[in-house]
Amino acid sequence: MIYLQLFAAFFHTGLFAVGGGLATMPFLYHMADNTGWFTYEQLANMIAVSESTPGPMGVNMATYVGYTIAGIPGAVVATLGLVTPSIIVILIVAKFLSKFRHNKTVDAVFYGLRPASCGLIAAAGLSVAALALLDLDAPPAGLFQWHYIALAAAVLVLSRWVKPTKKLHPIVFILGSAAVGALFGAAGL
Repeated sequence: MIYLQLFAAFFHTGLFAVGGGLATMPFLYHMADNTGWFTYEQLANMIAVSESTPGPMGVNMATYVGYTIAGIPGAVVATLGLVTPSIIVILIVAKFLSKFRHNKTVDAVFYGLRPASCGLIAAAGLSVAALALLDLDAPPAGLFQWHYIALAAAVLVLSRWVKPTKKLHPIVFILGSAAVGALFGAAGL
């Protein structure tokens, strides 16, 4: 039964999360609320792992959740659930490509999807920033997680305005941030 639930939940996510991995975030928050499979804190950790590992973020998230819930078979089922809608759409589009290529209605639909995708991605970005930089359970005086805000500011400055580090590959900043995050965790921050 859990496999069917995983497939259905991620099929729904894959069907409606147009715009890539970050567009899946609102669906994952909804999934966390409705299923109890993971908490928002666990979701923040999944985002960090998914962004740090090779592959599309949405697929990595589905695999991670599936594995957490039901081991390797769960990882496979959740991943298949997420990618199946895309495969179906691609097969349909490939079959009727010549008709879709010059169809004004299809162009209009995709034109309308652009702002929706941007909105989903922006909402996901704000949610991730709030999870990483704020402690909503703390009293007002402890709302901001200053050590994480300082780390984000340092990465921004180093990657944008410090000439020797400006041209470094993004993986350097990801690995450096992961190391600092591990140190923060070891220090109990």
